[in-house]
Amino acid sequence: MKIICIGRNYADHISELNNERPTEPVIFMKPDSSILPNKNPFVIPAFSNDIHHEVEILVKICKVGKHIDVKFAHKYYEEIGLGIDFTARDVQSKLKEKGLPWEKAKAFDHSAVIGSFTSKKNYTSLENINFELKSNGTTVQESNTSLMLWKIDELIAYVSQYFTLKIGDIIFTGTPKGVAKVTEGDVLEGFIEGKSMFKIQIR
Repeated sequence: MKIICIGRNYADHISELNNERPTEPVIFMKPDSSILPNKNPFVIPAFSNDIHHEVEILVKICKVGKHIDVKFAHKYYEEIGLGIDFTARDVQSKLKEKGLPWEKAKAFDHSAVIGSFTSKKNYTSLENINFELKSNGTTVQESNTSLMLWKIDELIAYVSQYFTLKIGDIIFTGTPKGVAKVTEGDVLEGFIEGKSMFKIQIR
């Protein structure tokens, strides 16, 4: 399986990092070695002093597809979830300054938290879902899928122009504002519509 991530999909997050608003989705990838095993803590890597949490709605692909039309994209997933794209911001900043790819900052071991998945049928509209991340019991990121620049079906259609989507692939759909540094001892818990989807410790 592969992990396909979307960058700069919430205007408020673009603003907080002073990034340019894209005219089409920004895509990067994470390998399967980036997945944090269930119930394991996230260990801050030695190569960074500025690891940020980025909470995101996830989509799990359920059938093989290529060049998918937006109107048929809903047939390619049955479940959504919540996760974290851990980012070495200091490393990313240096790479961006040189115009280099982000993999060292985004795709390192255990940088992808993949929480529980739930049927999309549990929601009246996937374009109006509340989600949040709490750090030590305090909400640090909070948003709604209505604020996505590109909605889930649009992302699936766009991504499938470049990559064949296969069963089990996961799309990270972008993070809203509120990204911040994690420190040893933090406890991060993610929620969709008030339901806990994951809880991890930082070490």
